[in-house]
Amino acid sequence: MRSICIVVLSVLLGVSLIAQQPTFRSSTRIVPVITTVTDADKRLVPNLEQAEFTILDNGKPQQISFFLNEVQPFNVVVMLDTSASMTASIELLKAASVQFLLRMLPVDKGQVGAFNDKIQLSGKFTADRDDLIGALNDLQFGNPTRLYDAINESMAALRTVERRKVVLVFTDGDDTASRLGLGDVLERAHKEEVMVYAIGLESEYFNGVRLVRSRPDRGLKKLADETGGGYFELKKTDELSPTFTRVAQELHSQYTLGFTPSVLDGKEHKLEVKMRKTGLTARTRKSYIASPERLTNSQ
Repeated sequence: MRSICIVVLSVLLGVSLIAQQPTFRSSTRIVPVITTVTDADKRLVPNLEQAEFTILDNGKPQQISFFLNEVQPFNVVVMLDTSASMTASIELLKAASVQFLLRMLPVDKGQVGAFNDKIQLSGKFTADRDDLIGALNDLQFGNPTRLYDAINESMAALRTVERRKVVLVFTDGDDTASRLGLGDVLERAHKEEVMVYAIGLESEYFNGVRLVRSRPDRGLKKLADETGGGYFELKKTDELSPTFTRVAQELHSQYTLGFTPSVLDGKEHKLEVKMRKTGLTARTRKSYIASPERLTNSQ
């Protein structure tokens, strides 16, 4: 009986969320500003009113023309490092990824993928969590690590979908073999408005000669910060599941703000969100391009 209740609740929640997707008047062009708010203890802060927020465009306060504090659906690529250094921890990583996938709502869609010397994707976006969890078992090992190429391929997959676009990437080391670099994927993330969440793990592994301690690529924090996602650097594998769970919670706890820019000069503008209440921190993307074709219009 309990399982039946859970299924019914999930279906009802999905229907409710579909009705809550943001819509805009046909004559309105806005800059969407997805914002995560935390307190001094890094806890998520729900139920804030519009008056608590101030949007700054190149340092100038803007009138907020759209505000929504309800759960919004997303499309996500969960991209996992399965290079040789992760061999001993891969089952823990898969279990942690399952915690994220289980928390996807019926209106969320995703793919899972892996990267090493190859890049692998599960094939199509789906809301079927069983399919996504099953696809984790098909991920392959390899060496070395094509981190930035993998993020780029994840964004390429997201071009076919609408609504919020998210890449959740995990790695325990530096990029060692990509054709693309941080600048390339950051430029694409800005252009295609993709939010990047990154989880990095310090790990120890035997490289065939000696014990080596790896550290996650330094560029991941910048990529997450610039796109309004989150960056988490871990020292222990038992932190993996809580962190993947935290990312799911954040994606379902974000505010959608919007403003109509007064100047459309085709240039990159700096974005910032300030909070009225002391002790609260807002995290959002750092910039946008002020041109009509890059703004959100009504559907």
